[in-house]
Amino acid sequence: MKQKTESRALQKAGGGIEISTSFYNDVKGIIKDARAEAVRSVDFQRVLMYWKLGERIFVEEQKGEKRAKYGEFLIKSLAEAMKSEFGSGFSYRQLAFCRQFYHTYPIVNALRSQFSWTQYRLLIRIEDTHKREYYELETLNNHWTGREMERQINSMLYERLLLSNDKEAVLAVARKQRLLIEKLPDENPTVRLKTTRWLKLRCQRITLTYLQANINFIYLRKKIYSMR
Repeated sequence: MKQKTESRALQKAGGGIEISTSFYNDVKGIIKDARAEAVRSVDFQRVLMYWKLGERIFVEEQKGEKRAKYGEFLIKSLAEAMKSEFGSGFSYRQLAFCRQFYHTYPIVNALRSQFSWTQYRLLIRIEDTHKREYYELETLNNHWTGREMERQINSMLYERLLLSNDKEAVLAVARKQRLLIEKLPDENPTVRLKTTRWLKLRCQRITLTYLQANINFIYLRKKIYSMR
């Protein structure tokens, strides 16, 4: 019923030419995707700006590396000098994040344009490189927003998956899922979306099955040891 109503509305607006719902939805999808890409592009320029600030601060630090706490004083002085011209947007805390950002991701070409500054701030707080890589991959695979990424990190998703006692296996599933999605042919957007969703569900089921098998194994091993 909804499809018929939409078709009639489009027919009326187009002077008697009937436009299919699927065609119209594809056109809407193209426009929405382009708008979303434009927003991501602007946001990534912001990410690059913070990375370049971190790099410049790091280079300047090297000139006074022999002095105790030189980096801390340098950032405080820079934040104070920038306040009159740029306001409070470049506080000591923000500039310190920039420096940490550069330390964590020293190769600019390795930065992902899909990530916002909010997401990178969450990632650079993770000291464990394997854990950080896991959340990077899962964010890409599942299109997590900054809020969703924070929720997953706070829920200790990675630690719960490590009940399998196999760090590399957990990462391997995430890497495999990303590789499969990147290799999908550039076909009809609707078909690609459905295929991507199927792959995600498939990988999730494989992960759960694998983890459950490991949990059962660990439980049985403890049971056997307790009987000795």
